[in-house]
Amino acid sequence: MSFEICKTQVAVIGAGHAGIEAALASARLGVDTVLFTLSLDALANMPCNPSIGGTAKGHLVYEIDALGGEMGRVADLVTLQSRTLNTGKGAAVQSKRVQADRKKYQRLMKETVENAPNLRLIQAEIVELRTAIDENGKKKVSGVVTRLGECWSCACVVVATGTYLDSAIFVGDVSYEAGPDGLLPAKGLSASLRDAGIRLLRFKTGTPARVKRQTIDFSVLEEQPGEETILPYSSQNAEQMFDDMQQVPCHIVYTNAETHRIIRQNITRSAMYSGKIHGTGPRYCPSIEDKLVRFADKERHQLFVEPMGEDTAEMYIQGFSTSLPTDVQYKMLHSLPGFEKAEIMRYAYAIEYDCADPTQMDATLEFKSVKGLFGAGQFNGTSGYEEAAAQGLVAGINAARSVLQKLPIILERSGSYIGTLIDDLVTKGTNEPYRMMTSRSEYRLLLRQDNADLRLTPIGYEAGLIGEKRYQAFLAKKALEDAEIERLEHTHLSPSQANPFLISIGESELKSGASLADLLRRPPVTYAQLAQIDPERPVLPRAVALTVEVNIKYAGYANRQLSEVERRRKLDMKLLPADIDYKQIRGLRIEAAQKLSQIQPRTIGQASRISGVNPADISVLLIYLGMK
Repeated sequence: MSFEICKTQVAVIGAGHAGIEAALASARLGVDTVLFTLSLDALANMPCNPSIGGTAKGHLVYEIDALGGEMGRVADLVTLQSRTLNTGKGAAVQSKRVQADRKKYQRLMKETVENAPNLRLIQAEIVELRTAIDENGKKKVSGVVTRLGECWSCACVVVATGTYLDSAIFVGDVSYEAGPDGLLPAKGLSASLRDAGIRLLRFKTGTPARVKRQTIDFSVLEEQPGEETILPYSSQNAEQMFDDMQQVPCHIVYTNAETHRIIRQNITRSAMYSGKIHGTGPRYCPSIEDKLVRFADKERHQLFVEPMGEDTAEMYIQGFSTSLPTDVQYKMLHSLPGFEKAEIMRYAYAIEYDCADPTQMDATLEFKSVKGLFGAGQFNGTSGYEEAAAQGLVAGINAARSVLQKLPIILERSGSYIGTLIDDLVTKGTNEPYRMMTSRSEYRLLLRQDNADLRLTPIGYEAGLIGEKRYQAFLAKKALEDAEIERLEHTHLSPSQANPFLISIGESELKSGASLADLLRRPPVTYAQLAQIDPERPVLPRAVALTVEVNIKYAGYANRQLSEVERRRKLDMKLLPADIDYKQIRGLRIEAAQKLSQIQPRTIGQASRISGVNPADISVLLIYLGMK
């Protein structure tokens, strides 16, 4: 093969959820991109749960779509069931989760990648990262090398290796080198990354068994139907696409005393507790044996029985992840009601893999020590498809912008969950697989999934991933929302007009006039209910009506939070010199100086979020900057 063929601008290593978003973003920005994968058949694989979204993860999917990413659009097209979680709580923590058809998702994503201009998809294992020294004496990416010996020159590399990097599978006392679903592991690249000066960590995750549908007695299980009204993740998909959809039911089952007895009796045979696994597992998605140890007083644990797709008999048992041996997997499975005769089609396993310490990166997801080297997804120490896709999108955008010699795009933590995710990773790091949760954001009242487009579509448009037609549609939607809020604020009713309605829903009567917005601010009152006394209201899309309602109800809280955002933004605008020597700053504590030297924060605001840096240290830094 000639050298000219082995040349690209951006090389993306790994075609999971992070790699796909990175490659598509880079290619769509007009940059020649190559996406390398160990197997074309594993592209966009869901090796764990067959779902997209969930608590805070649904927010990420909406944000990915608002920026111009792909995950939400395809997830809509392969939805088997949709549910909004936390509907009994406020809108800030409500998150969409869909049961997805695993194989259809893979197929649609593969078609999207295969047909994308400026993007080549190649089945090849990357075993070496090559670097050079630039004119400023800094290390930079120069290319990658495949297992077959091809040398690809490039300006930027996005490492999105998922759980494949030097990975090993564990089931009981059996362990072997393999990637998820028994695929080949990625060998060699870990050593090359270490040679380039990248610090690697060792993490672990796992997955439950897949059970044959026909061997489950669903009559004794609790059925979990989908929601009646479904809003799509993507603004590219019509709201009505789900109106006539027949949703596939999911089911709930619980562990019992016998299940727990079997697990406790055999727990020393678990790879987790026999000392075989050395990687750190996810705190918020533990194995079933880990649950029994952590929550010893619980008499039962809830499990969800979910379909892998319409055209497969495989059923996924969420919450039943384990690394126990196969004979124990059968015993504990058969102890569940309805599973007495269940047959396992794929055994549960734990998987250990290499990943990078994310504090080596800045908020662009580029490594500080190697120009042009970006990380995304589980390689950055996260867990979950949604977290991976979000990082891949940002890494791909910034890799392309680096090639095009444009300024990077950095998402603020006050403006998105993606920004929160990245800021947490690069500022605080993680000692376990990081999972996004609504509680991680101090701005969650502002970062709802219903307003993701308002927050991020202008950024996607500026970046070049949102086309003109889609942007004009966004502006039209925003105009509808603004106009309806204005109308509700200025449409007033007398007590005689409003009180019969208020009495009918058990609300206190008005003594003087009030606007429709005032009535909507009452907690029990919904926008839909107001139609009874609001005959002049326009017909609005469901998404517009939802955002209008939430904006009015949350206005007071949101305004207070916006004031806090503005206060903290001032700290995030105070840049720290790149060459600052923290150990020479008088008054700065030793621990703070060490942490600041390691993380090298860009701003005072980022410095204030580093563990081990306290307000007194920030005051010292502000005084130091004032003296410069």
